[in-house]
Amino acid sequence: MLGAFALPVLSATSASAATVPTAATAASAVSCHNLPPLPYAVHAKAVTIRSKASSKSTALGVLYKSHKFTVSKKSGNWLYITDKTTGVKGWVSGTYVYRDVRMCLD
Repeated sequence: MLGAFALPVLSATSASAATVPTAATAASAVSCHNLPPLPYAVHAKAVTIRSKASSKSTALGVLYKSHKFTVSKKSGNWLYITDKTTGVKGWVSGTYVYRDVRMCLD
């Protein structure tokens, strides 16, 4: 009967010792947070490029996943982009164009 109580105690101490980060894992977690943010990406098949930061404004073109683009400013949930593939400049919704989140494991 006493052995049944001792087994969970021994396994609990070894499990808690395994979660203590070593110097190597702590250093990699810190360096992960110091990395620059990930680039913007299109997270839909296509996104409409608009003349103003509004879904009711005139459509100027379409931004596809394969297009190269740069983001120059932000207004609310809208991004002003330059589509390097077509040369079109305008606003796209931040709902579909955003940066991926970097996952840093501690």
